[in-house]
Amino acid sequence: MRLGKSKEVSVDEENPYWMSFSDIMSALLVIFILASVILILQLMEKETELDRRQDQFKQELEELKAAEQVRRTILDEAVEALRKRGIKVEVSENHTVLSIPDDLLGFKSGVFEIDTAYQMDALQIGKVINEVISREDRVEFLDTIFIEGHTDNRPLQGFMGKGNWGLSTFRAISLWQFWGSELSPNEQLARLKNKDGKPLFSVSGYGETRPVLVDQQTEDDFKRNRRIDIRFTIRRPDSAQYEQVRERLEEVKP
Repeated sequence: MRLGKSKEVSVDEENPYWMSFSDIMSALLVIFILASVILILQLMEKETELDRRQDQFKQELEELKAAEQVRRTILDEAVEALRKRGIKVEVSENHTVLSIPDDLLGFKSGVFEIDTAYQMDALQIGKVINEVISREDRVEFLDTIFIEGHTDNRPLQGFMGKGNWGLSTFRAISLWQFWGSELSPNEQLARLKNKDGKPLFSVSGYGETRPVLVDQQTEDDFKRNRRIDIRFTIRRPDSAQYEQVRERLEEVKP
């Protein structure tokens, strides 16, 4: 009796599922590697974007600081130029407002017209303002210059029922119109535009709502509050806001 050779059986034939399991594991490994690469690329892209934003904010912050310095320079130069002409004005602590006291404009209680005796000082103020903001490219850093009228807190009838609101606005308009009629053509403030092509100057009135002295008892107290403020605003939010945004970006940076 002949004995037949036993047939060799491969491992794969004995385990028909082994090949498919190996393929699955290989495919999962490839998927894992691809997912890791994609994740790394996304993280690199995110970091690159954050770096780009950081650079952008740093640049804008530097521009803002430059604008604030231009405003400070404008006000300092205006005060010095007027001082040399014998005219004393005041600057706010944050270097944003040039305040013209009643002594220079002669606004008696209830009066909005600039008295003849004070017109020369008013004219010199307009000339100096034009001079200091027209230098170099300073106008490009400014957004709006507000001419703001203010009154004391004594009740006032008239002005079509607008009282001190109307009086303060008329005072600001009176000074603006005076400059428009008395300044030379190349000094006209109305010619100045901001970077958006809009008029640089605006006129407003606040009545008695923004007093220098809250407790007004004497005539000198009332006089202190009768004034014109020239408020200079720049084109950007204040630097503290940009610093806050930059700090947040630092926190989320991987």
